[in-house]
Amino acid sequence: MVLDTATLRVAFAVMALVLGLLFYFSVYRSTRSAYSAWWCFALIMFLAGSASLLLEGTPLQWLAIPAGHGLLVAGASSVWAAARSLRTSMPRPWLLLAGPVITAFASCLENPAGNTWSGGAVFLASMSVVIGLAAHELWHLEPGYSKIRMPMAMAAGSLSLFYFLRLIVYLVEGPYGPNFQAYFGSALTTCITMVLLVVASFSMAALSTEQQTRALRTFATRDGLTGLLNRGGFLDLAEAELLRLQRTRAPGTLLLADLDHFKAINDTHGHAAGDRALQAFAKACTQTVRSSDLVARYGGEEFVLLLPGVSPYRGESVATDISRRMDAASADLGIQMPTVSYGLAAVDDDTEGLEELIAAADAALYRAKSLGRNRTVRYARSTKPGPREPDPSRPER
Repeated sequence: MVLDTATLRVAFAVMALVLGLLFYFSVYRSTRSAYSAWWCFALIMFLAGSASLLLEGTPLQWLAIPAGHGLLVAGASSVWAAARSLRTSMPRPWLLLAGPVITAFASCLENPAGNTWSGGAVFLASMSVVIGLAAHELWHLEPGYSKIRMPMAMAAGSLSLFYFLRLIVYLVEGPYGPNFQAYFGSALTTCITMVLLVVASFSMAALSTEQQTRALRTFATRDGLTGLLNRGGFLDLAEAELLRLQRTRAPGTLLLADLDHFKAINDTHGHAAGDRALQAFAKACTQTVRSSDLVARYGGEEFVLLLPGVSPYRGESVATDISRRMDAASADLGIQMPTVSYGLAAVDDDTEGLEELIAAADAALYRAKSLGRNRTVRYARSTKPGPREPDPSRPER
């Protein structure tokens, strides 16, 4: 039995409706992510587009063809938006609307009341370009983001290529040519799209779950005020990084930083100003160090940085650069930023573990405080690290 195009479009519309409902109730309501929201919207657009095209051959065909083609491109644009939301900021609204609007307008110019393929070239080109953009976004996700990003990117890329080949054959022999009807007709395209849509929906559900897990993991390891790693997140990552440095015998430096006379900021300008000072220091750190370095708010006004591959001499330069940026923030915030004291400990063959390394940097930091603050002191192994005496200028926050 051969299914006609209309029957397949009905099946496609029903499938899009079922998938949309399942995805909304089982995925979007639990994740509330932009990614899953865009995919739900894409399924709605595919459903509406397929339903519109069922009006071919009726008195409403003049409206059904432009609307159907435009809605299908809108669905593809939503897939692009979903993929882009995983990697970077959303595209501008006019970019999302450009494809559907141009497609519908082109269809209106070619007598849609008597031509079921009015605007066909623009429709096929728009589908190829927009789905290709979705494949590009998925392909360029960071390698560790998800195990299914590559299969999804390849599936989207294959569908984009299919629409591009449809466009070429369409331009060469028209929509009723033998090759177009045999290999790129509406019935075959609907079947292929149905299969890919089902596979993609299950993949999207898995990816949405991974995204939610990733967000929860990030929330659990980040400091809410500064956006840096929190103490627990730093200790977990630093342990693994220190083992790598010791295994490869690579150099490294750990900096323990403390904002000087921080209590005076709170007492003089209020806790909101103190929060801004902490945020300014966090920003100075992130602007100075590399993406591979670990930076964390260790507690209160104390911060810790692990710099793999960095010598102690270079570590002192990093501390100087951070303090320079911190001082420059005074003009922007309208208050004098506190100076910063640093304790520096080197990762070398004698380093026993992370706890011993932090204790060494802590001893050096206490030395920097006792010497008058606003300086960097390197830990000397001749000095045995011990418990730090209470510092009245560093209250608990």
